Amino acid sequence: MNREFFFKLGYKIKYERVKKQLSQLELSLQSGLTTRTLSRIESGTIDPKISTLKRIADALCIEIADLLKFEL
Repeated sequence: MNREFFFKLGYKIKYERVKKQLSQLELSLQSGLTTRTLSRIESGTIDPKISTLKRIADALCIEIADLLKFEL
């Protein structure tokens, strides 16, 4: 996958987090991820595993499919 995909995925995660009024720290605690990992995912600098996306989606009370709904 290309960098644009990961950038948009990260933006979508951040959008959903902000929409739920969560800080990165709060989402990291709820998902079990470090704030550093979450920050890198949101900035599109790393390729998250499906299991990581599941943890984020569960913490945001949404489906993984909702994280992947964006235009390329």
